[in-house]
Amino acid sequence: MASTGTFAGAPLSEHEHSIQLRRAVIASTVGTAIEWYDFFLYGVVTATVFAKLYFPNEDPLAGTLSAFGIYAVGFVARPVGAAIFGHYGDRIGRKATLIATLMLMGVATFLVAFVPTYASIGIWGAVILTILRFIQGIGVGGEWGGSVLLSMEWARTTGHRGFIASWPQFGVPCGLFLANLAFLAFNAISGDQFLTWGWRIPFFLSIILVGVGLYIRLGILETPIFTKLVNEKKIERQPMWEVIKRNPKEIILSAFVRLAEQAPFYIFTTYVYSYGTETLKYPRSFLLSAVLVASVLSFVSIPLFGHISDRIGRKNMYLIGAATVGVFGFIYFGLLNTGSAVLIFIAIVLSLVPHDMMYGPQAALIAESFTGRLRYSGASLGYQLASVIAGGPAPLIAAWLYATYHSGYAIAVYILACAVITLIATAMMKDYTGKDIEGEYE
Repeated sequence: MASTGTFAGAPLSEHEHSIQLRRAVIASTVGTAIEWYDFFLYGVVTATVFAKLYFPNEDPLAGTLSAFGIYAVGFVARPVGAAIFGHYGDRIGRKATLIATLMLMGVATFLVAFVPTYASIGIWGAVILTILRFIQGIGVGGEWGGSVLLSMEWARTTGHRGFIASWPQFGVPCGLFLANLAFLAFNAISGDQFLTWGWRIPFFLSIILVGVGLYIRLGILETPIFTKLVNEKKIERQPMWEVIKRNPKEIILSAFVRLAEQAPFYIFTTYVYSYGTETLKYPRSFLLSAVLVASVLSFVSIPLFGHISDRIGRKNMYLIGAATVGVFGFIYFGLLNTGSAVLIFIAIVLSLVPHDMMYGPQAALIAESFTGRLRYSGASLGYQLASVIAGGPAPLIAAWLYATYHSGYAIAVYILACAVITLIATAMMKDYTGKDIEGEYE
């Protein structure tokens, strides 16, 4: 029987390898879903709760901007997490590093449930939130690279890497769904007491999800690629520094290809609550329900577009997605501005499909750009640098654009500009679809 991979020095059979692949994909997807639940929960609460509880003396716009400012801190921290955990992921392994990121993220989110408001301790409540948000960002900054590699590096053939690597991406809509569902449920349960105690319960319950994620991740093996690098003594002493020296172009391009994916995503899933309640005058429960349905649609579209990228090429799929999102921004705000509940609901539900055209193939597109012994560091750093230029500032920029021009179409122009930059960056990347990669399939 053919064998591939090793366990304690013994080769794994094809059947055993298949079992480990499934376990790795499940562990990556479940763990990522839990971490993104933590991260998105903060985003959902930011627009509807934090501005009122932690910045009560500011006017509504200033309070919203201040709350989104704390929200953006998590994105600034993500490259820091990528640097820290990318280094250890290439030094001590994917599995151990992923366990550490899950624990860090989970504890920080759990503690948010206990942060006193402005009424209790003044501005120190916002300071504590900022620190916990920074810790969250460090955790999620190290999570993505490891979860993608844990799945992709168990792939047996070159023809399915896009599909397999898309499953950790699948954890994002799962986390988005869980965060919005929890918020919606406890908003209904607590009613008028939601601002007093109801919003804290989803943060408190996150510690249970972390326990589930740890149990699953502790039961998997290290990837055969990293095991091979250890056995052949090819581990880099300073992988982060080495990848910056060897692959600066790939790191920079990885950040810019995410502009059209990440900036619109946080406009469609975070800023929409502020725009929907304050401008469109719709209840947050309606908006939450629409985003919930959108996240469910992504359960299908993310792996679908990852699979299609294995057929037509990673770059081709990504270019189609970037062009689509550039146009969709105008359609999106056009539908929102009709004021029709049906059209608003449709706009929100469909908003993640153009995003998923890029997000499905994105993991493989970025990870394939780096050799095995530098892959965790390079992929993580490139991916998370986008958080500073795209994800973090996006809700702030959207809020500022609307306050300045009083039009959602100004935000659509911003989305189009991001799409143009992404199209250029993607065109400059190499496409490794279906090809062997150094350090993997020698």
